[in-house]
Formats: sequence, structure tokens, C-alpha cells
Amino acid sequence: MRSFVERHTFWAIVIVLAAAVFAWLIFAVWPDWLVSAIGRKKTFVNTLLNGITLAGLYFLVASGFTLVFGLMRNVNLAHGSMYLLGAYIGYEVADASGSWFLGLIVAFLSVAISGVLLQVLVFRRMQGDDLRQTLVTIGISIIAADLMLAIWTGTTYQFSPPEWLFGAAELPVISTIRSSGQEVYIKYPVYRLAVLAVAVAIGVALWLFLNRTRLGMMIRAGVNDREMLAATGVNVQLVFAMVFAIGAGLAGFAGVVGGTALSIAPGEDVRYLLASLVVVIVGGLGSVTGAAIGALLVGLAEQFGLAYFPTYGVVLTFLIMVVVLAVRPQGIMGGR
Repeated sequence: MRSFVERHTFWAIVIVLAAAVFAWLIFAVWPDWLVSAIGRKKTFVNTLLNGITLAGLYFLVASGFTLVFGLMRNVNLAHGSMYLLGAYIGYEVADASGSWFLGLIVAFLSVAISGVLLQVLVFRRMQGDDLRQTLVTIGISIIAADLMLAIWTGTTYQFSPPEWLFGAAELPVISTIRSSGQEVYIKYPVYRLAVLAVAVAIGVALWLFLNRTRLGMMIRAGVNDREMLAATGVNVQLVFAMVFAIGAGLAGFAGVVGGTALSIAPGEDVRYLLASLVVVIVGGLGSVTGAAIGALLVGLAEQFGLAYFPTYGVVLTFLIMVVVLAVRPQGIMGGR
């Protein structure tokens, strides 16, 4: 018992010290030796914010994936195609109507419907057969990618966000102090901050939904013992179809959000599918909190890798996954 308390005290001290150093790096004016060592403070802070906001986008995609793959154990490798389909549909609706929010809503609903169809026509017939699910959804993703390429060609599209999300916000973080003594503060795009806020809100809502509602309890019970849940009179297939609809809808929702922050182009489906896989594996299957932690690690690793180790930046993401699997195979927040 004493060693247990001492070990936790040690880690608590380490976390507090790390937080103090991190806060100093963000809010203090950097001395010349630190600037010489790792570059300008503005570059560091912008890279940090880019990593955190990219993590928010990855979480939006992976949150739907963690419901379908992590919680229900359905191997849906067409999840990236749902992201890209939602982006294209949202773009067409927003362009035709002039309403970004209408595009967001239609993308969510349309991809949610496609998720229900996928669950009814494919996964319901292959329940428990992971290999068949994998092969069939890979085929669906390839066909979907070719169809989207034929319809929308290889052109790169980008949404225009609402006017009140344009521009940059001045953050309470000093970038440098001029010779006149004037403090220069760092500015950051408002839209990216909004993406982070939306990701946090959806994460909290999903956690409450799964852990504090009757339907969330039925979902978790159905995954663990669907026969017993069905014996209580619950329509298990309807519950699973609803979960698939939410998971797919979140992918379509993320397509519009991501297409506004970055762009929409062929190949983005593969990128976000891989990101979702890594996030869910690192965070732990079926854990919303784990998906948030995994997304944060992957987003920061990707951005800091691009900024400071451009040659090996892509390796950092998979290095995190390898280390987590070696130390904790079930993921950071996954159950044994």
C-alpha cells in the first residue's frame, strides 16, 4: 500500500512540474537561448494550437468510428468514405443554398441514412465475422471512392464558413516584445478555435449519452450480451441501427467541418480512416475519453513532426501506436 501511494505521489509531482514548464513556455517571454534552441515562440505556439485543433477534427471523425468499431466491434473500413461523402454533399448543399449550416445538417442526415443502410444490408448479415466485414467494407470504400471521383472529379473544394467565423482572434499569449516595449500578442483563426469547441462539446455529449442515459446503457448491454438484452424486450437490431446512424452521421458532420478548415479532395477518405484507426487503437476500443486522448496525441505528433522533423514527421504517429501497443495493448483507456 505504501509503495502504491508513493508511486502515485511521484507521478502527481511529475505531472505538476510538466504542467508548470508547459505553462511557462506558453505565457512567458522566451529568452534568446531558448529561441536559438527550438526557434521562435510564435512557431511553437501556432504548431501547438494547430495540433490541438487538428486533434479536435480527428476526434470528430474517430468519435463515430469508436462507436461502430470500438464499441460495437463492427469493422467498418468504409468510415473514411463516409467522411468524404459528407464533405461533398455538404459542399453541394451549402453552395446551392448559400447556407453553411444547412450543408452541415444535410451532410449529417444523409450520411446517417447511409450508415443505417450499411448496418442493415451488410453488418447485420455478417455479425461476428470480422474478416468478411473487413473485406466487404474495403470493397465498398474502393467503389465509393471511384464513384465520388467520377461525380466530383479530382478538383479540390473548400467551404466558406459563416462570416462571424472569419478572421483571427487575439490570444492572451505574448509572441514577442518590440524594442519600444510594446507587447505583440499571437493571433489565431477563429474557425479553428470553433472546431475545438465543437469537438469538446460533442465529446462531452457522447460520454453523457453512453454513460448517463437509458439508451446508452442498452447499447453497452447489447454489445456485451445481446441475447439477454433481447430477452428483456428490447429491439437490439433497432438499437444497433441507431448507433450506426450516429457514428456515420458524425463522419458526415466532420466532413463539412474538416472541409472548411482544410479542403475536400480525393484521398482524404484514406487519410481520415487511418487517423481514426490509430486514434481508436491508441485510446482504447469503445472509450470516448480514450478517443479524445488518442486524437490529442496524434494531432500534436503530426503537427510537431511537420514543423520540427518534416522528414520523419509521419513516423511519429505510428511510433505512438507501436509504443502504446507494446506497453498497454488494450489502449490507454481500454478495458482488458
